Amino acid sequence: MKDLVNMPLEECRPDTPPMPPAKVEACMRALPGWRIAMVDGIQHLTRTFEFKDFKAALDFTNQVGAAAEADNHHPELLTAWGKVTVSWWTFTVRGLHINDFILAAKTDQLF
Repeated sequence: MKDLVNMPLEECRPDTPPMPPAKVEACMRALPGWRIAMVDGIQHLTRTFEFKDFKAALDFTNQVGAAAEADNHHPELLTAWGKVTVSWWTFTVRGLHINDFILAAKTDQLF
């Protein structure tokens, strides 16, 4: 798989299908630490990052939020003392899209 963090985001229209399993598997190999979670029957790309305290976790949350806003693709963020769980998926396709993997790679880069 091409270096995800340097890939441009792709257009995602409402008729775009979720990624096929083989492509999901290929992308997952490029993202150690991430896992697939099923939420209400929809695949989410999820990872929990650990920090020394709440302030560091909150700072990371804000960095991820700013990057998401810049790319107009937004994750679910759960911030707690010493950890942040980030979940990417694409609402319009009801599953995973290449953009979720690109932004997961960018999230890793921020960490």
